[in-house]
Amino acid sequence: MKNFMVFLSFSVLLHSTIAAQHSLQKVWVTDTILPVPESVLYNADDNSLFVSLIDGSPAERDGKGGIAKLNSEGKIIDLNWISGLNAPKGMARYKNILYVADLTELVVIDIKQGVVVKKIAIDSAVVLNDVAVDKKGIVYVSDPRAKKIFRVGKNTATVYLTQLIKPNGLKVIGNFLYMLDNGSLYEIDKQKSKRIICEGMDDNTDGIEPVRKREFIVSCWTGVIYYVTGSGSKQILLDTRKEEYYTADIGYNPKTKIVFVPSLFKKTITAYAIK
Repeated sequence: MKNFMVFLSFSVLLHSTIAAQHSLQKVWVTDTILPVPESVLYNADDNSLFVSLIDGSPAERDGKGGIAKLNSEGKIIDLNWISGLNAPKGMARYKNILYVADLTELVVIDIKQGVVVKKIAIDSAVVLNDVAVDKKGIVYVSDPRAKKIFRVGKNTATVYLTQLIKPNGLKVIGNFLYMLDNGSLYEIDKQKSKRIICEGMDDNTDGIEPVRKREFIVSCWTGVIYYVTGSGSKQILLDTRKEEYYTADIGYNPKTKIVFVPSLFKKTITAYAIK
């Protein structure tokens, strides 16, 4: 009987492990016409995609960058929806406003008008990367080179967290800020207390999207995508490091369970269904 119970427990554990496995199924890929796409943000209003385009060096103030708009099948709506930026990267939306990290500025865009309404300079920023916004409209911006996260409220930026390693991907979910830093995923509460959810990923962690309660898709710009759970488990869904096919700041459509992956220097966006 004891042996049977051990066998039964092992079978249940094995079944749970197998059931928890996920995969990515390619749905479509764009033509190679996007100049250094770094980040994708799904826009539920009209089922479209905002794509930040560096179109040059990731740290150069050259005015070549911009935001493109694509439909949900990867077709170009407007390649130059917003132009004249420098090296735009992460994006976040609050109501009718699109926030974009652009070197040392937070660019504020009116979505309906399709125009830049202001740029908020962030003192001590070096190269801003990802953006997240909470339900009150407070914006958080990461800077891997400055090793900081900034908080922007009422057009004023302050330092929120310091002494990090290379913070990148951010997402606000409920009362928590989720942060990717050097291969680890952290949950940060309102008192700024950090708790590690998952560690040991490729240390170039970049984009994060929640797919279920306490389950996430995490991308690393070097070419790895993980499925991460709140219990700390991680599964590699995609690994294109040998091919140097980079996977930067991902976007996600929760209704269709499609993840949108920008490739940086391959100049494409690839859509994958999460299975």
